[in-house]
Amino acid sequence: MPVVPRRLGTTMATAVAAVAILAVSAPSAPAADSASTRHADPGHAVFAQTNNLSGNQIIAYHRDRQGRLTQAGTYDTGGLGGQLTGSVADHLASQGSLTYDSQHGLLFAVNAGSNTVSVFRVDGDRLKLRQVVGSGGRFPVSVAVHDHVVYVLNALDGGSIQGYELSGDHLARKDGWHRCLGLDPNATPQFTNTPGQVGFVRDGSQLVVTTKANGNDLDVFAIDHRGAPSDSPVVTNLPGAVPFGFVPNDRRGIFLTEAGPNALATFDIHRDGSARQVAFAATGQAATCWVVAIGDLLYTSNAGSATISGFRASDHGRHLTALGHAGTDPGTIDAAASSDGRFLYVQTGVNGIIDEFTVNHDGTLTQIGTAAIPDGAGSEGIAAS
Repeated sequence: MPVVPRRLGTTMATAVAAVAILAVSAPSAPAADSASTRHADPGHAVFAQTNNLSGNQIIAYHRDRQGRLTQAGTYDTGGLGGQLTGSVADHLASQGSLTYDSQHGLLFAVNAGSNTVSVFRVDGDRLKLRQVVGSGGRFPVSVAVHDHVVYVLNALDGGSIQGYELSGDHLARKDGWHRCLGLDPNATPQFTNTPGQVGFVRDGSQLVVTTKANGNDLDVFAIDHRGAPSDSPVVTNLPGAVPFGFVPNDRRGIFLTEAGPNALATFDIHRDGSARQVAFAATGQAATCWVVAIGDLLYTSNAGSATISGFRASDHGRHLTALGHAGTDPGTIDAAASSDGRFLYVQTGVNGIIDEFTVNHDGTLTQIGTAAIPDGAGSEGIAAS
């Protein structure tokens, strides 16, 4: 894959347009309900973000031993949800808009419509809002955490990242940790031409950003011992790939969804920031954009097909074995796994439904139920503990 400097030109990948078959408009949310006073067992909760344009909220669910969810509380984020032009099932068109930090017991939520990020303290299935902080740009869509360092990805005005130091349950914005991505701010349709995710490689030494159709690039910033990014990223161009969501693999690699060919790929990221594809597996589905990992199992969300595709990785990700597909409600988007790896929760954006699955020993999925996200059409962002 060629490594090139950042450019402003863009090539529209038509495969992503498959999401457009799922047209929907998000209704307004009612006033927030009061939080449940019941205290759940630690580590048995799922959280979903409504992304409501009139007032963003987090819905908390208790998870029972069989993996089924019961709504436990509703929490205002203190900000507004957002919707990118042209988006349908996925109004933020990103992965990681709701991020759980198990090390510190915190939940981070983007408020795309008000350019802020909310920080919640997690106590079982209960949340306490601790801070609302500016995102350092327009339309935040993704949050990444490693130890005491947090980065937020802003999608508009050409895209940017903003870094923070985490102290206790508060973020301190670092002015010197802001970098512009230099994407074309006028590329259309907007929802396919905004960056898709920010995330760390496993050891925290590099920060990765996907640009989707706006360049078809992987941007890799080196992160120094303080948490500061390099002045500019090393850019690996992936023609026609539309790189979208990813999860870490080993020390430096990632598993990446490619919405152009509708595939899952394994990339090694070298010390110099360049990236090389070492495995590729087509899903055979439409709008493959999100991915979640459970040990050596990987599951991609295919929004245009309303399916989840399973894969087993071996030989450090150099082999990807297909495990088949499971059907979901319309508009399959982000997904999260329980901390014990027994259950997978898949958010669907058309009607605002969470599909609940048991993860079988062979990696296949068995659906065990559904949970509604109140006024959840257009919701995006899910996390599990």
